[in-house]
Amino acid sequence: MQPFALLHRDGADHVEVLTGDVITVETLAGIPIRDTLPTLAVIPYRQIAERGFDCVDDQAPLECLLVTGVHKEPLSAFPAAELKLGPGGFDLSDDEYGEIVETVLRDEIGHGEGANFVIHRVWTASVEGDPVAAARAAFGRLLANEQGTYWTFLVHTGARTLVGATPERHVSVADGITMMNPISGTFRHGSGSLAEFLADPKEIEELYMVLDEELKMMATVAEHGGQVAGPYLKQMAHLTHTEYLLAGRGSLDVREVLRETMFAPTVTGSPIENACRVIARHERRGRGYYAGVLALLGHDDQGRQTLDAPILIRSAEISPDGTLRVPVGATLVRHSTAAGEVAETHTKAAGILAALGAITPAVSCVRPEAETAEVRAALAARNTGLARFWLDSRAPGALTIPALDGKSALIVDGEDTFTAMLAHQLKALGLTVTVMPWHAAVAGIVPADLVVVGPGPGDPDDLTDPKMAAMRDLVAGLLAADIPMLGVCLGHEILAVLLGLQLARRASPYQGLARDIEMFGRTRRVGFYSSFAAVSPTDLLVSPYGPVEIARDPDDAAVHAIRGRGFAGVQFHPESVLSRDGVAILAELLPPLMSGVVSPATNG
Repeated sequence: MQPFALLHRDGADHVEVLTGDVITVETLAGIPIRDTLPTLAVIPYRQIAERGFDCVDDQAPLECLLVTGVHKEPLSAFPAAELKLGPGGFDLSDDEYGEIVETVLRDEIGHGEGANFVIHRVWTASVEGDPVAAARAAFGRLLANEQGTYWTFLVHTGARTLVGATPERHVSVADGITMMNPISGTFRHGSGSLAEFLADPKEIEELYMVLDEELKMMATVAEHGGQVAGPYLKQMAHLTHTEYLLAGRGSLDVREVLRETMFAPTVTGSPIENACRVIARHERRGRGYYAGVLALLGHDDQGRQTLDAPILIRSAEISPDGTLRVPVGATLVRHSTAAGEVAETHTKAAGILAALGAITPAVSCVRPEAETAEVRAALAARNTGLARFWLDSRAPGALTIPALDGKSALIVDGEDTFTAMLAHQLKALGLTVTVMPWHAAVAGIVPADLVVVGPGPGDPDDLTDPKMAAMRDLVAGLLAADIPMLGVCLGHEILAVLLGLQLARRASPYQGLARDIEMFGRTRRVGFYSSFAAVSPTDLLVSPYGPVEIARDPDDAAVHAIRGRGFAGVQFHPESVLSRDGVAILAELLPPLMSGVVSPATNG
């Protein structure tokens, strides 16, 4: 059978039918972009290795459908036919999956390895009869019964058949605008009220965390970062999600956009590099095409590159021998419970399993509630404490500070691309900015007026970790050379230790937590992503590098910020969307730090 694809995109009244030939390429850069007809790429999770990130390599190929024919068919051409499956079930039992959830919460999030991680399990069975005919039947049932999808699709390459209904755009490029669509928070229809879901701290924080993580990606692929719209509801047949929309103007080749955004935090975690390590450590098997993307690449009428790439979730893969795989995952955060995440995997699988005839839905395929004024107000209220820097548009130069204008900053990345967001904030304040990975920075600091020692995962006291040992040497060298320095999160923790403070692991991780804190005489709203904190019994420390002013929590003595002559540090992330006052804090800390002026409290 000739390779083909059936695509129903959000809002369309038809199905696009693509036919062509399939080739296999090694890298994203090898995907052909032709002048007239598009290319549909089926990108497996293992391509994450192109970014140097860990994965279990299952050899799933990157296949490209070189389209030779395109036509449209009405939705009625794809009836909801019956199909038959053999007995099926998850490869990991509920108890086994629950044990992994508890381990990740305790040993990874609890030990500062990241804010959230997505761990998957796979429902397997066998298809009776022709696999492609079964996929066509499932496609018709998804068209008839699912709702709120970004793409409903069937892709047959010859070597495999993928069918599904994904709710989530990963990334798109059209008219020079790059867009991403972080979706998180899951309300299982019939499990309570929509109002309770919208007020649930776990669901709210889960969406904030993936919003931050996709803003990191947008900060890399869009010239001025991403502007945030939302949040909105994404209502499907069996569940409802919450979502934001990000948009920014960019000029990268769309294959580079795909590479820099591998893969969505909603299917990996954050920070992404360490999330990939955690996934490989706990899943111990390949993901196939789960968490990868379909990507339709081409050109518009004016010759500009275009891209439309949904995430490969809520889908099934059928091999030519009839083996069926339905992968599904849950996002684990500090508030997660094993029982809750097990239930979430069942609910996420329900739509595609119902389309395959594997289950009879236990909940109604009807939206639970209308989007009332109260619902819209609850959604809008989520933005009250967020950083307007990412929500509002502004004229170029609107935030420039004369004392910083034209000066240079080097940001040292400790394996957390929050540094890309931080770079946009510093540029907005007037600085020219270079970002450098920690292993390159320790080989020799690029001359700069300011060095920002940035965030990253891990235990800052673990000097057996090459990164921690090297970054500690880096900070010590900056202090000795009297080079103006700002430490952020991990950088702040290392700075605090060298100033003579002790570190402690927090009793409860501060991963994706927004708080009001007292900081040098002002109340500030800031976002934390940390499992460690320096502690201090006093507000003033006499250090080997002079007096240090300390902003600390009155209840547990955790240090929120420090400043002295030529250096400062903040435990929180001023660049996070959770930090309403992040830009104002940078505008307050940086000019005196770079001019050698210190606060009255430390001018001793």
